[in-house]
Amino acid sequence: MSEFVNKLYRNNSIIYKIILFILTTIAIVYLFPKGGQFKYDFSNGQLWKYDNLYAPFDFAIQKTANEIASEKKEIILNSKQYFEYNNAIVFDVKQAFNSKISSIITNDSINTEDVRTLKIIGDKVLSKIYEIGYLEIVIEEITLKNDEIIALMNENEVRDVLFKNLLKAEDILAIFSDNLNQKPYDFKQEKLLNILVNVVKPNVIYDKEFTNKIIENDIKQISLTQGKVASGELIIQKGGIVEGKKLAILNSLKTESESKIWTESNYNWIVLGYTILVSLALLMLLLFLHKYRLDIFNNNNKVTFIFFNIFAIILVQTLVIKYNADYLYIVPLSILPIIIKAFFDARLGLFTHVLTVLLLGYIVPNSFEFIYLHIIAGIVTILTVSELYKRANLFISVAQITFIYMLTYFAFSVIKEGNASQLNLDYFILFAANGLLSFLSIILIYLYEKVFGLVSDVTLLELSNTNTKLLRELNEKAPGTFQHSMQVANLAEAASNEIGANSMLVRTGALYHDIGKMYNPLYFIENQTTGVNPHNDLSPKDSSKIVIDHVIKGVELAKKHNLPDRVIDFIRTHHGTTSTFYFYKKEQDFNPDTKIDIKHYQYTGPIPFSKETAILMMCDSSEAASKSLQNPTAQSINNLIDKIIDKQMTDNQYLNSDITFREIKIIKKVIKKKLMNIYHLRVEYPE
Repeated sequence: MSEFVNKLYRNNSIIYKIILFILTTIAIVYLFPKGGQFKYDFSNGQLWKYDNLYAPFDFAIQKTANEIASEKKEIILNSKQYFEYNNAIVFDVKQAFNSKISSIITNDSINTEDVRTLKIIGDKVLSKIYEIGYLEIVIEEITLKNDEIIALMNENEVRDVLFKNLLKAEDILAIFSDNLNQKPYDFKQEKLLNILVNVVKPNVIYDKEFTNKIIENDIKQISLTQGKVASGELIIQKGGIVEGKKLAILNSLKTESESKIWTESNYNWIVLGYTILVSLALLMLLLFLHKYRLDIFNNNNKVTFIFFNIFAIILVQTLVIKYNADYLYIVPLSILPIIIKAFFDARLGLFTHVLTVLLLGYIVPNSFEFIYLHIIAGIVTILTVSELYKRANLFISVAQITFIYMLTYFAFSVIKEGNASQLNLDYFILFAANGLLSFLSIILIYLYEKVFGLVSDVTLLELSNTNTKLLRELNEKAPGTFQHSMQVANLAEAASNEIGANSMLVRTGALYHDIGKMYNPLYFIENQTTGVNPHNDLSPKDSSKIVIDHVIKGVELAKKHNLPDRVIDFIRTHHGTTSTFYFYKKEQDFNPDTKIDIKHYQYTGPIPFSKETAILMMCDSSEAASKSLQNPTAQSINNLIDKIIDKQMTDNQYLNSDITFREIKIIKKVIKKKLMNIYHLRVEYPE
């Protein structure tokens, strides 16, 4: 049992990657639509590149969404509006009128006969008003023309009437005038008019609920098909243009085929197919890391970071498609290569982006157009986005990416439609929004630095400021070491620029590579200003230990001040596994008869494992050794640099650094040139 546990412990890194691989695959497959895929790829205006296509079964031709929407709009525009004739209101009005007429008190101005006459006139007016109906004054829901026919519902009876025949407020006043003779009214007419004005109420009311119900029923009756295709019927010939009715038939065949593929029995097979495809994509990424980015592959934190970003992009794109596929291009996929390049390198950024876009091709409409557009945009992103610590760079890059999106969409639209008249301007707005959202990469980079402990160029710029607490302390305690670090940083930055390495990273690493010398600054020659060398009072072995320990103490100090691992790597590797040869030879001189083990005089390593750490080793040793030249000349500097770097190569110090002989040659040339400029003697000015 203990052996099994030990085996698990020894292989915990691989086990973790396997679990991460499985969980990411399951999560991505879960997001994918589980329907079948149509085996033909086509779009409007393209040539049919397959053989003649015959209908494999009988199927109906589906109407397009635009056709159905047009029919719905037609139904709504031509639908009859329903109004309700309310008899209860008529009854209440007449009851109120009779009550008020009966309550009139007779006197000298009005007698019983006058009251009877007024009642007859009032009944006549009410009968005329409610013969067809009195419409409510305000109908906000609809706009009707006078000659439009509406449906008037009176209990169980529905009859069509002209809208203009319904009485409005102004019509009521006209009826009053017609039946009460001309103004001015006398006392009796005024009395009747007041009663009528108080009791008359609209009794025809717009029935919005019933009207909408009728419209909904009519919409439900819309046929979703327009004809039928029989089995064996020719749909399209090879080389034919996919357009018009052929496009509608092909879309219908695609829908019908996908629905036939998706069955309960086929579901598991479809999921298996997706699982294999997703697994292959993620496996290719792991193999790429293992072959070309071994340091990243061995770091589970970094592998998790890459897998998380792939899943996050797919998740966001899937959610947008499920919400509304019209917003497909608003998702800023260019964020992925920006982030990967910021933390790692351009090659890995592009590789990851391409795999992610290929996976998304399974869930988006017009997959070829989507994949082509985003891969082109990804390449532009990789080529243009650099030095994010310079604010203008990201603005310029995002503008270029947005332009490429628009240009590519324009090209696809022209190819499909044959002209530019059918351009959808909404897509240009989406691409502009996509560009704006790409600026989220700055925020995400900051968050990822905190969550995953990674480091970007922005952080490196902050760390390379010589006013940081640690570098100020180095300048105060070990000023010679600080000046040496500055010189090495300048050399390393220049060399990095020549071979295309990360100059900001190597400069930052160079500034911090010797911070361990702060503990015993006087034991390092660049800080000895009095001419007193404390090593004279120590044995060579003790002196060697103090010198070697500056690497270990530097790592401890860097961790204490929370420097990123990428910077600490320069402290660990800047001497590799070389030796303090001076003290080794000195020990041999003291003990000529004793065999001295050089391992006691070697740095613990590791050796450089990147171009940047290799550059630092070359520049550090070259700059330090150049101080030993009594009369520096071009020839002496040239010979010294060749001797030092060739010795390091012989000792296999660059075995793991993925650096070529050509690049080493270029670095040598840069170091020589810079050192010659530093030691260049000026003409002596006369006194």
